[in-house]
Amino acid sequence: MNRALVFPGQASQFVGMGQDIFDKHESIRDMYSTAEAILGIDIADITFNGPLAALTETKVTQPALFIASAAFFSLLPASFTFQMVAGHSLGEYSALYAAGVLSFADAISIVKARAEGMQTAGEAQSGTMAAILNMSREDVEQVCLHASQQGIVQAANFNSTGQIVISGETEAVHHAMEIAKNLGARKVVALNVSGAFHSPLMAPAVEGLTAAIEKANFATAKVPVIANVDARPTTDPHKIKANLVQQLENPVLWEDSVQTMLKEGVDEFVEIGPGRVLQGLIRRIERSTTVTGIGTQEQLEGLS
Repeated sequence: MNRALVFPGQASQFVGMGQDIFDKHESIRDMYSTAEAILGIDIADITFNGPLAALTETKVTQPALFIASAAFFSLLPASFTFQMVAGHSLGEYSALYAAGVLSFADAISIVKARAEGMQTAGEAQSGTMAAILNMSREDVEQVCLHASQQGIVQAANFNSTGQIVISGETEAVHHAMEIAKNLGARKVVALNVSGAFHSPLMAPAVEGLTAAIEKANFATAKVPVIANVDARPTTDPHKIKANLVQQLENPVLWEDSVQTMLKEGVDEFVEIGPGRVLQGLIRRIERSTTVTGIGTQEQLEGLS
């Protein structure tokens, strides 16, 4: 069986995620201590005790989710082999950790810079995101083209067939939502986000992210990493660095990434970390494939 590990991004967080493995394993407590020293905040306390409002701040959400996913990955038995990795937006950093590209400390340092830069960018310029359901890519792109008369708006996440997220300046996104409704989109949903992620409005975060990436040590990936920006497999550290910078302002090609993995022979997907968002998306993309998740101590114990 060819197995791919996939790692969730923002919107999968919840208060208490990973506390069962934190309580049981000293190695996980050590990971949180390392992260706390780098982040300068008690990330374990916010993750396990909340409040939810604090956990959903971008500068907290991203490192909290990365740590939780990395922690679950670190507890996988050596016999649990995998042939490919991918992550959704922030989850790409968890995938790189799993593939041996980044150390835990280097990954946390980059995620810190990314999260703080994205939150600052979101606060500096009003932007938002919305999900459009049951419209083709071509139609959504046409919607964005027409709505761009009101400002910046573009597709941000191609999540699955019929689920596309758009991102941009608030007025332009709202205009696009009205156009999509008028053209027969089954559902259009405004998302509760702090900024226009994966759009040009994230440009102010590029400099800080690039600096953090250049300070870190990137190794050749042990297994192919499917990048968000082009849905192609790579093990090359130079290409991976470039992909991470481009990811900030460009769409997450998640549906394409899953299709790439399927074409590469993957027949089992395992979501590592909190929630089940990616499991649901993968099932919508290809119903016949095997999809599971590991996000609790109980699920880890089920592997042995």
